[in-house]
Amino acid sequence: MTDRRPYVLLSVAASVDGHIDDSTSERLLLSTPEDFDRVDQLRADSDAVLVGAGTLRRDNPRLLVNSPERRAQRQAKGFPAYPLKVALTGSGDLDPGLRFWHHGDGKVVYAPSAAVPQIRARLGVLADVVGTGARLDPGAVLDDLGERGVRRLMVEGGGAMHTLFLTAGLVDEIQLAVAPFFVGEDSAPRFVRAGHFPQDALHRMTLAETRAIGDIALLRYLVARPPLTAADRRWLAFAIQESRLCPPSSTAYSVGAVIVAEDGTEIARGHSRESDPQVHAEEAALAKLAPDDPRLRGATLYTTLEPCSRRASRPVPCAQLVLASGIRRVVLAWREPALFVADCQGVELLEQAGISVLECPELAAEAREVNAHLA
Repeated sequence: MTDRRPYVLLSVAASVDGHIDDSTSERLLLSTPEDFDRVDQLRADSDAVLVGAGTLRRDNPRLLVNSPERRAQRQAKGFPAYPLKVALTGSGDLDPGLRFWHHGDGKVVYAPSAAVPQIRARLGVLADVVGTGARLDPGAVLDDLGERGVRRLMVEGGGAMHTLFLTAGLVDEIQLAVAPFFVGEDSAPRFVRAGHFPQDALHRMTLAETRAIGDIALLRYLVARPPLTAADRRWLAFAIQESRLCPPSSTAYSVGAVIVAEDGTEIARGHSRESDPQVHAEEAALAKLAPDDPRLRGATLYTTLEPCSRRASRPVPCAQLVLASGIRRVVLAWREPALFVADCQGVELLEQAGISVLECPELAAEAREVNAHLA
């Protein structure tokens, strides 16, 4: 992982009732020429632009900087004429004949690792193809783009992509262009889909700008990513130290966990295989506390690996144990790879229940090093 993930800007045009398209086969034009020019400037100012496979299939966009002057300005600064073009797909269903692949400069596709061979066979030299593990992981996408030098990423849609990045807490800014009409169709696609959004009624976004662009209302919101503190990094480092105490195993990860009360005091810690060969780190730490310990309600769990979402050795996985404990905040070093569990969904389960989950990319390498023998 890299600690230089890109700044993420979501750009969307929607009707007054929140639709980004209608249910007809024709593309719905929500923006005006003046607003399309604004979007062209956003692309020119970005290092990469991203869309989902659904948008590629539905709209067949080229996703280019259309202004020759803006392309020339990019080249004068030493950049390619066009930003890197990024596509995300869960299924790997990508048509090599789409215009996206045959215009502009570099292209990269991100997909679950199982779909990578199929996509490479289908696209050939048209794009780099990168696997993100067992699932389409937006954090892994940003890590790889950061390694490629992308510092500003523009996400242009569609609703699945906006939802993916927003619910993961990986968005810095939204530019929402509101068109002055209604679509009025329940089945028409919307800006976002159902999900648990960190930007809820208790965590409001900041309205940074409102602007009229012809009859379009532009709303620019700043989205505060949940911050990691110096204390978070320090406690997670202690959890990594705890993971080094794990009895060796060739069939399970070595994980450390520390639970810290709201006042900043440690209340429990544990590590994998601490009390028996099957016990997990989070389980070991929670077992040292009474289930009704009032300190758990405001506590943070620091764990070196994503809490498990299913397991064969116990009836209750660690993600469910955390939910039952009342802990409202989890800080982890890295997501669980697909070595032992094909699709760990611990983070998703916690976030869907309203728990704040933060990742610490700069400590991921140290946490993985403890498990280097499993690579």
